[in-house]
Amino acid sequence: MNNSDLLISMQEKIDAMQDALVGMEARIAGLMEEAAATEQVAETASSGNMGLTLFVFALAIFLGVELITKVPSQLHTPLMSGSNAISGITIVGALVALQNVPADSPMVIILGTLAVITASVNVVGGYLVTDRMLGMFKSKKEG
Repeated sequence: MNNSDLLISMQEKIDAMQDALVGMEARIAGLMEEAAATEQVAETASSGNMGLTLFVFALAIFLGVELITKVPSQLHTPLMSGSNAISGITIVGALVALQNVPADSPMVIILGTLAVITASVNVVGGYLVTDRMLGMFKSKKEG
C-alpha cells in the first residue's frame, strides 16, 4: 500500500467521522428541542394545577357522600377502621407537602393545614367509634 492509498483511506475515514458527527449534532439538537417542549408542558401543567386540584377535591366530596350514604350501618364501623389507615397516610402526605411549600403561597399552606386537621379528626373519630364498638362486645362486670 503506497502513501496515496493510505491518504485516500484516511480521508474516507475522516469523511465518515464528519458525517457521523453531523448526525450526532442533529440528534442532540432534536433532544434539546424535546427537553424544552417537556419543560413548557410541565410549566403549563403546574400553572393550571390549582384548578384541577380543586375540581378533583369537589369530585371526591360528591363521590364520598354518595358512597357513605349507600353503606349499610352494619358495615360502617369496620369501614371507618379501615379509613383510619388511609387518613393516617393523608396526614403524613399533608405534612410532607407543607414542609416543602414555598413561602409565597398562603393558599397551599391553608389547604395543607385543613388537610391535616380534617384527617386528624377522621382518625380520632374512627378510633373512638371503633373503641365504642369493641366495648359493646366486652362482658359487663357485676357489682
